[in-house]
Amino acid sequence: MKKTFPKPDGRPVIVPSVLSADFTRLGQSLRGLDKAAGWVQVDVMDGHFVPNLSFGPHITANVRQVTPLPLDVHLMVSRPDIFIGPFAGAGADLITVHEEAQSAVAACLGRIKALGLKAGLALKPKTPLSRAVKYFDRIDLLLLMTVEPGFGGQAFMADALSKITRARRTIDSGPRRIWLQVDGGINGRTALEAVKAGADSLVIGSALFSKRDPVRFMERLQKRIGGIT
Repeated sequence: MKKTFPKPDGRPVIVPSVLSADFTRLGQSLRGLDKAAGWVQVDVMDGHFVPNLSFGPHITANVRQVTPLPLDVHLMVSRPDIFIGPFAGAGADLITVHEEAQSAVAACLGRIKALGLKAGLALKPKTPLSRAVKYFDRIDLLLLMTVEPGFGGQAFMADALSKITRARRTIDSGPRRIWLQVDGGINGRTALEAVKAGADSLVIGSALFSKRDPVRFMERLQKRIGGIT
């Protein structure tokens, strides 16, 4: 049975990124992750906004078929406005667009919400937090990139921790509860650092799927971050 997208309640969640999964056995790669994961992220790249290509709505629909977890489609594309409809139709529960993209951010967020989905806004590492604050009244998730987007397996940028802390304080001072997600270089060590800084959603890719037993690794990590206050 498909799970609904959760509301933030102060407890951190782990979000597997299928970009690092084995697509020759996708169902097996994702099997059992719903025991500890909050939802699954699908990274979409167009080769323009970032120097890499990934996959489109068809693959997203395949992911939808093999996991009961909600799907977060992260659009690392120059024109997210033309992709929102197709990915909504492929089974997305949340669609995240970049503030730096060419499309009008407000219009994209409005389109996502009009389709009945959760809306996310992403910032690259060098983009000031201030450029996202004006959208806090219409987003469900703020994604702070902790690497330059485009490729998996990069090292976590430690200087992003102060930005995470500022974002946490800004969110907590407002009237709405918004997920604060980080993506890039998350592993057993940096996950703890990110949660201590204020993140409550951790996207994890290569550090998870490179493990012999991803489910066991994720369950152990969930217990560790769950104990952080």
